[in-house]
Amino acid sequence: MAIQATKLQLSKIILENEKTDFWDELSISEQKEIKKGIKDLDNGKRISYESFLEKIS
Repeated sequence: MAIQATKLQLSKIILENEKTDFWDELSISEQKEIKKGIKDLDNGKRISYESFLEKIS
């Protein structure tokens, strides 16, 4: 039982100390591409999954 309690305590400490946001780890270029994709979706610019697969094949 002590091992389980220790694991829970360690997990809690790790989660509390996790302050890194993945967004901050992306390059400016990657952030711009994601923002553009969100804007395109908001404006109704979408393609089907099948069309996407055809484009990358």
